[in-house]
Amino acid sequence: MKKTMLIRGLFLAAAVFETVLGLAFLSAPDEIFERFSVEPPNHWGYVQFPAAVLLIFAWMFLVVALRPEARRHLIPYGILLKLSFAGIVLRYWFDAGVPGLWKPLAIIDLATAALFAWAYVTLIRGKDT
Repeated sequence: MKKTMLIRGLFLAAAVFETVLGLAFLSAPDEIFERFSVEPPNHWGYVQFPAAVLLIFAWMFLVVALRPEARRHLIPYGILLKLSFAGIVLRYWFDAGVPGLWKPLAIIDLATAALFAWAYVTLIRGKDT
């Protein structure tokens, strides 16, 4: 019960985080890019489509939070989302440089991927102490 509650909290927090991020980049990408001095893309659709995808993943994280044991099969998709973003940002960060806006988000996603992996293994083992 104790670990299940932690896992529920983790995925609820992830759902809230992705919702806030997705809504921000969907509704006001120009303000975000300007505030962090990031050169915008030539079309806002390049930012708004991934923002909409974040909202889809937020919904999935909420679904996992509601019934982690029954929905554990969805967790690898969340891990892959987090590793995809973090991996791309980290590659450019160390290779060619990347705007500061993306760096903390990559670190958060890397940490979240590790926590999701812990949750997945914990749920598979079925031990809840």
